[in-house]
Amino acid sequence: MPLEKIVVETGRAWALWKITEDEKSLTREIDAHEKVSDSLTNPQKRLEWLAGRVATKAVMKSLQRPFQGITKDEFGKPFLTGYDLHVSLSHSFPYVGVLIDEKASVGIDLEQPKEKLLRIASRVHHENELVDLGTDIVKHCIYWCAKESLVKLHGKKDLIFAENMFIEPFQRAEEGDIMGKIIIGGSETMIPLHYIVYTNFVLVFTCRPNYE
Repeated sequence: MPLEKIVVETGRAWALWKITEDEKSLTREIDAHEKVSDSLTNPQKRLEWLAGRVATKAVMKSLQRPFQGITKDEFGKPFLTGYDLHVSLSHSFPYVGVLIDEKASVGIDLEQPKEKLLRIASRVHHENELVDLGTDIVKHCIYWCAKESLVKLHGKKDLIFAENMFIEPFQRAEEGDIMGKIIIGGSETMIPLHYIVYTNFVLVFTCRPNYE
């Protein structure tokens, strides 16, 4: 079983899965009703879809709950069938990340550092963020994953990267805590996040606020 890592806390758990299986092997690990859609024809995307379910099943098991499937709302936000729990998934082949929390909405995102992140930076980050980012491609990846995590936590499609989401400046390390902010109208919400830099990808996920 290619479960790279699983971290279990009180009422919360996350996992990282590396896809090494073929489609048949992954399909055997989930219930028949969780069949991958025939409309999803890309072999790699099909593996990511299946691995996301298998990884979620593993996280649910760590929380001592049986996995009953995943449904999505009108905005594409995932929900765990049969539970009042919060879940977020991300994939960048061959890795899949899953985060589940019993209390609060969550977001997780993983991505591989790519030159494209430098090319689009001026469109997705505020000018003050660009000063902090410089040309550090790994830091650009952390920022991107952090904002994607905020989008997933928010759960709707109305956030603009450079206008509604901000990441406070930080000194990059191999792992660390950062602070994000969602601004909608006159309302500001501070969201703590945690990042981990692996050899060939970056993982970022939302944390519970200290006041919870």
